[in-house]
Amino acid sequence: MHILSGLNLEEIQAVTDELHATPFRARQVHNWIYHKSVSSIDEMTDLSLKFREELKKIAIVSDVKIKVKQESVDGTLKYLIEYPDGECVETVLMRFDNRANLTACVSSQVGCAVNCSFCATGKRGFIRNLTYKEIIEQVLTIQRDTGLKVTNVVFMGQGEPLLNLDNVIKAMHILNDNFQIGARRITVSTSGIVPQIYKLADIDMQSTLAISLHAPNHEVRRKLMRIEDKYNMSELKKALKSYIEKTGRRITVEYLMIKDLNDTVDSAKELAVYLKDLKCNINLIPYNPTAENDYQRPSNNSIMKFKYLLEHSGKKVTVRLERGADIDAACGQLKGKV
Repeated sequence: MHILSGLNLEEIQAVTDELHATPFRARQVHNWIYHKSVSSIDEMTDLSLKFREELKKIAIVSDVKIKVKQESVDGTLKYLIEYPDGECVETVLMRFDNRANLTACVSSQVGCAVNCSFCATGKRGFIRNLTYKEIIEQVLTIQRDTGLKVTNVVFMGQGEPLLNLDNVIKAMHILNDNFQIGARRITVSTSGIVPQIYKLADIDMQSTLAISLHAPNHEVRRKLMRIEDKYNMSELKKALKSYIEKTGRRITVEYLMIKDLNDTVDSAKELAVYLKDLKCNINLIPYNPTAENDYQRPSNNSIMKFKYLLEHSGKKVTVRLERGADIDAACGQLKGKV
């Protein structure tokens, strides 16, 4: 049985060719899946009833299901999606009142091997990579359920995208070619897998690269992120400089602010020195509590002081709007619990 979700036009045509259909039929099916977000072949109403019945014998639209759906008071939606093998991941749709953007935060792995101390996902450990089709299914699930069109995609859900790079790149091409989501509207976030950053520079993807830095120095980063023992901040900086020089693109530095750990005036000054010669924007993320540790969110005063000091160093700095914290859908809270 063919699964139509995640197939490109040529692959859909290979399916419809089995029924001796014209290429036009394949284009119609493709349109129903990616632009009208149907859940079943029966909904493809501009196909003849006879053709739909024949197609249903050899294909289905999707083989994933929504296990749990939660809605935040701010309109954020979180889905626990179940794949045929019983494994589940979470994906989030973020909506902002004053913007037309609908951002899907997608997962790239079931679980995560990086195991950062502040993140709930890593506590599960690494279970398996998602295929590019399973990544695409997350965006399609959102579109099918809401009837809305996703405009932006961020690889900031469960897993480390650069440890599943081939599938992530394939998924990005499908988002670009089939969903018509511009490359600049896709962001890939990494904890800093240095060899893969060099590889990304060679691939020259047009999307935004975001680095989860979260610390002003080696000692603090080691406490927060085990990856620092494998790829330290010095190596990471070399890779980022190389990436920026090769691609000409600005990166985003993500910095999770934790009370009394990395939110001090000295931390801001040290961070400014580290980032001084990197072409980057900085996104500050106030910590979202999880049950796994005792970290606390900094005061608004600390956040704004930190922001001011970084802006004073000449960088563009934003504070991430918190979405979905009440349903554990905010940064670092995705775990996949049922």
